[in-house]
Amino acid sequence: MSGLVRSASLTNYVEVARSFDVDHLQQLRLAGLHPRCLLEPDLKIPTDAVAQLLESSAREAGVDDFGLRMAQTRKLSNLGPLALLWRDEPTIRSALHAFRDFLYLHNQGLVMNIEESGGVVVLRMEQVTLGNVSVRQTTELSIAVTHRLLKTLLGNHWHPSMVCFRHAAPLDDSRHRRVFATSVQFNSLMDGIVCRSTDFDTALPSADPDMARYVHQYLDSIREESRTALLEQVRQMIWMLLPTGRCSVEQVAANLGFDRRTLHRKLALEGETFSTLLDQVRAELAMRHLAHSNHPLGEIAGVLGFSELSAFSRWFSRHFDCSPSNWRARQASCKPGSRPRQGPPGFP
Repeated sequence: MSGLVRSASLTNYVEVARSFDVDHLQQLRLAGLHPRCLLEPDLKIPTDAVAQLLESSAREAGVDDFGLRMAQTRKLSNLGPLALLWRDEPTIRSALHAFRDFLYLHNQGLVMNIEESGGVVVLRMEQVTLGNVSVRQTTELSIAVTHRLLKTLLGNHWHPSMVCFRHAAPLDDSRHRRVFATSVQFNSLMDGIVCRSTDFDTALPSADPDMARYVHQYLDSIREESRTALLEQVRQMIWMLLPTGRCSVEQVAANLGFDRRTLHRKLALEGETFSTLLDQVRAELAMRHLAHSNHPLGEIAGVLGFSELSAFSRWFSRHFDCSPSNWRARQASCKPGSRPRQGPPGFP
């Protein structure tokens, strides 16, 4: 099942579509979205449908940076209740951690991981999808919006150390260099923003501890009312932890407030196992890397948690009935507009 995102995620979509003479109503129909989602920002719409809409619109417009263009005039208010987090927290760091924890309320298909070490902070973003769904436009939109929010708080003089994308470079990356004003790395092993730790020590002048507590209580009440089923929570946690090399059933259980035995029991009641969910996420990440990047197979194996390329190749062949290199070659040979194979037997 696809996660849901507030329709505010489509802010500026119509303006960008019209600038390229793209029929936005037709594109909405193709993606299975109702036009009212352009008028009511708090509607919940499928994240995969948004990804399909932006990819299709980008192809129709003939540009690689459709999502990036949508992000350029975003405001804090587009985040709805989450905008409150950026006002009352004591520092940028605490605001980011709160934003990560409550991001689910805005977008169930987007997970942020904050990794800090040696004076460097990495904000890694994961677009959680089902099957072989291209997320180039939604990824660039999410990262550019996060970058824009940080600049709103830190000032226009601030720039990150690097911005990374898993997908290949566009034919023209001038807009990326202009928007981010820093090194932009394509064909990276992650999607995210690399910053200096000292940037996040900055105090927020509007900080109000009492109001911050109230906001957290309010958002907690909303989160509990709208929390997804356990299976989706486990899937999201695997998406976040797998590329870090720390994805184990013990770690996932601890992050969800359980012990290993309790998590196994709860999953069994749903007719699932941790190993099955891990394989599903690995399959989706493998398809994304193989279809939309040029990473060597050894690097992809490492990101998926395999210590050896041979182990990854055996696992992939067992689930996809072919080798990773053959699967990648078939994807590359697909003509524009054709529908590539979505996944192995038993997967979405």
